[in-house]
Amino acid sequence: QVQLVESGGGLVQAGGSLRLSCAASGRTFSRYAMGWFRQVPGKEREFVSAISWSGGNTYYADSVQGRFTISRDNAKNTVYLQMNSLKPEDTAVYYCAAKRLSNNDLAVGAQYNYWGQGTQVTVSS
Repeated sequence: QVQLVESGGGLVQAGGSLRLSCAASGRTFSRYAMGWFRQVPGKEREFVSAISWSGGNTYYADSVQGRFTISRDNAKNTVYLQMNSLKPEDTAVYYCAAKRLSNNDLAVGAQYNYWGQGTQVTVSS
């Protein structure tokens, strides 16, 4: 069992930056690929970014490529999402997720085994 707790959300003006953190419980964090997803009320959950077990491979949605950076610190059981040049359309609840034993299909939310409770990001224009 893995528990995920996100933090770092908040209100920021367009063009600003935020860094989200996701702290994971458990001793096998390095065996999980990690992803970030976001959801706006009334819309489907959307893939944002993912990172492989070792951190050697990263993936981004086209909408955030070049603005967001995912990273992980396996010694701290934490994954980060640095978000720069934020836009109003980035407003959403952001969720981190953990996928056990595979680095495949990381853009597919249904493939993940554990989810955090989410953190709200609001970007004002």
